[in-house]
Amino acid sequence: MPKPPPQATPSRFALLADLLDFTDDPGFASPHQAPGVRFRPNHWLLVDGGRIVGTQVSADLPDDSWARFEAPGSLVMPGFIDSHVHSPQLDVIASFGTELLDWLNTYTFPSETRYADPQWAIEGATRFLDALLAHGTTTAVVMPTVHKRAAEALFAQACQRNMRLITGKVLMDRHAPDGLRDDVTQAQKDCCELIERWHGTDRLSYAVTVRFAPTSTPEQLQMAGRLLQRYPGLYMHTHVAENRDEVRWAQELFPEARSYLDIYHRAGLLNERGVLAHGIWLDDEDRALLRDTGAQIAHSPSSNLFLGSGLFDWAAAERAGVRVSVASDVGGGTSLSLLRTLADAYKVQALQGTRLTAWKALYGVTLGAARNLGLDHEIGSLSEGRVADFALWDLAVGPVAARRLYVARDVHERVFAFLTLGDERNLVRTFVAGKCLYQR
Repeated sequence: MPKPPPQATPSRFALLADLLDFTDDPGFASPHQAPGVRFRPNHWLLVDGGRIVGTQVSADLPDDSWARFEAPGSLVMPGFIDSHVHSPQLDVIASFGTELLDWLNTYTFPSETRYADPQWAIEGATRFLDALLAHGTTTAVVMPTVHKRAAEALFAQACQRNMRLITGKVLMDRHAPDGLRDDVTQAQKDCCELIERWHGTDRLSYAVTVRFAPTSTPEQLQMAGRLLQRYPGLYMHTHVAENRDEVRWAQELFPEARSYLDIYHRAGLLNERGVLAHGIWLDDEDRALLRDTGAQIAHSPSSNLFLGSGLFDWAAAERAGVRVSVASDVGGGTSLSLLRTLADAYKVQALQGTRLTAWKALYGVTLGAARNLGLDHEIGSLSEGRVADFALWDLAVGPVAARRLYVARDVHERVFAFLTLGDERNLVRTFVAGKCLYQR
């Protein structure tokens, strides 16, 4: 296959490969009965002006007005969507030996303090976004730090890459070290300036970003709720019910609330654009509240296993009407690879009696995540008219994976082996708005 450098991607090109995306939620059905799976082997994907303009079978050769590239046997999927990840935590990924609250104090907070330095913030944002692309992720809901400049750096760097990004300055005015606390008045001013500068600019959206309830005063949570009312279309991004000690602490700090989730509800923070990471330790009333408000849970299986937080029951949450997507949650999570994250999700669900198919798993980081974020008109599939955010993958890397692929009996078995054995080493190229921004 010809390999033009990323910066020289033609504006009008056709790529021949196996195309996999989804038109609907496959659910937890048998892989051979799952609806919504769209697998088109040996098809041309047509890209013009940064958008997908069609597909056609290999025999229907695009004319000479198209730059043509062939990758027979490789897989094209929509760019992955990471529903919850921490940009400054690449420096603390794979840190040993603590649960959530100790982990924050021992590793995370000291690292995040360094983002007060403007140059550090720019370098960190650049490194993080390039790392996302090198793992096949083209869209993310990102938690930076409390520093306004850290959010500015992320917005600016994402804008340069034309990435779809959702982020915002972290709100945290108590129970955090010096250099990582804001106050209600200044935080509101910073948020408003960031919203008015960046929200809706190119492919960027602002998220009112509460670190988690214990590190915000009731006054700050109320301010966050007012921001959502003042600026329609904002997202809300936070954590909830990740760890049992955290849940107990939140209940001690907010005794008037029925539950940890209710703390956010009382502040007006739950709506259809709410993204809450984890949600392991919720009860039936909480799940009903999520259903009724439309807020989603960002399931973070790798992080939950690594920190020993617990097992999230994806199937039970969806039976209760809760929307669920999938997140790496780096640095509690141990890889930005959403393939690795989905392999962990399979294990977490298997421990609870549910077998997660490759279809349901991949739907959760493509069309499912796009729908939950209200962005399926733009991203999440290979449908005509969508922005050309997609990745080209090798199904197998190395002799073990190659052998497994060779003996696979059907398409699901091949894709499931890819999901289970694959990682960023399988990634060949990542395209954002039709431009190749990562090339192996």
